[in-house]
Amino acid sequence: MSSYLECNARERIARLFDPGSFEEFLPPAARVVSPHLAQLDAPVSFDDGVIVGRAQLGGKSVFGAAQEGGFMGGAVGEVHGAKLVGMLERAVLENAHAVLLLLESGGVRLHEANAGLIAVSEVMRAILGVRAAGIPVVVLIGGSNGCFGGMGIAARCANAIVMSEEGRLAMSGPEVIETAHGVEEFDSRDRALVWRTTGGKHRYLLGDCQVLVADRVDAFRLAALDAIAAAQGHAALTLADLQAEHLMLSTRLRDFGAAAEPLRIWEALGIPDAAMIPMLDAGEFTDLAQPYRKGAN
Repeated sequence: MSSYLECNARERIARLFDPGSFEEFLPPAARVVSPHLAQLDAPVSFDDGVIVGRAQLGGKSVFGAAQEGGFMGGAVGEVHGAKLVGMLERAVLENAHAVLLLLESGGVRLHEANAGLIAVSEVMRAILGVRAAGIPVVVLIGGSNGCFGGMGIAARCANAIVMSEEGRLAMSGPEVIETAHGVEEFDSRDRALVWRTTGGKHRYLLGDCQVLVADRVDAFRLAALDAIAAAQGHAALTLADLQAEHLMLSTRLRDFGAAAEPLRIWEALGIPDAAMIPMLDAGEFTDLAQPYRKGAN
C-alpha cells in the first residue's frame, strides 16, 4: 500500500478519495498564482501550493483540500488561503457530507506575512462555519513538513484529527523555537526529541489527535470515514466542547507544566516502560496507550 508520507498532495487526493471522483476547483490551468511572490521574483506554483475541490468518499459527496509540502513547505499566502476559504464556503452552500483537509504546512509565508496571517484567520472562521452548518471537518496529518503555525491552530478547529506517527503537529516548529529561545530550550537537530514532542504518538496521548494510523493512504482513508461517521449529527462546536477543551489544557499545564521532555509526561501518565513507545508500530501503540491518553472516552 502507498505511504502517505511519500505521496505528494495530488497523489494523496487520487488515492484517498473514490477513484476518478475528484473535481478540482481552480486547477493549475487557471494560472491563479500569488501576486506577492511574483513581485519578489520568487518561484510561483500554478495552484499556489494547495489543491481544492469536490469528490466522493465512500460514495458520499465531500469537499477536500490538500496542501503541497513540496512548494514552500505548504506555507499559506493570500491566494492559498483564499482557495481554502472558498472551498469551505462552497461546501456549506452545497451541503456536503463532510470536508477533509489534508494539511502539510510550516505556517505562513514570510513573503506575504500580513496577507497570510489574515488568510489563516479566515480559514479558521470558515472551518467553524462549516461545522456550524452541521458538516463534519476532519484533518489528516502525515506529511514530512508536519502541520505548524497558523495551520496547526486551524487543524484544532476541526471535529477530528487523524495522524500517523510520522506526522507532526504544533504551534511553533522546532527551528522557530530554537531561533527564538536558543538550543538549550529546544534542539531542532535532535530528531528523536522533535518527534517525541510534536509527533503523532505524543499528540494522541495528550488528546490533540483522535486517531493514530499507520503510514498508509488506505489507513488514513478508513480512519477518515470512521471520523466522519462519528461526527455526523453533532459537528457544530458547542459551549460544552469549548469548556472541555479549556479544562483539558488547564489540566495539562497543571500536571505536566514542569516536564522537561515528553518521556517524563508519558511516565506521569502511568504508561509502563514508556521509553519503548517510539519502538512500537501504530497498532501496538494504540492498544497500549488507549487507557492512559488524555481525553479518552
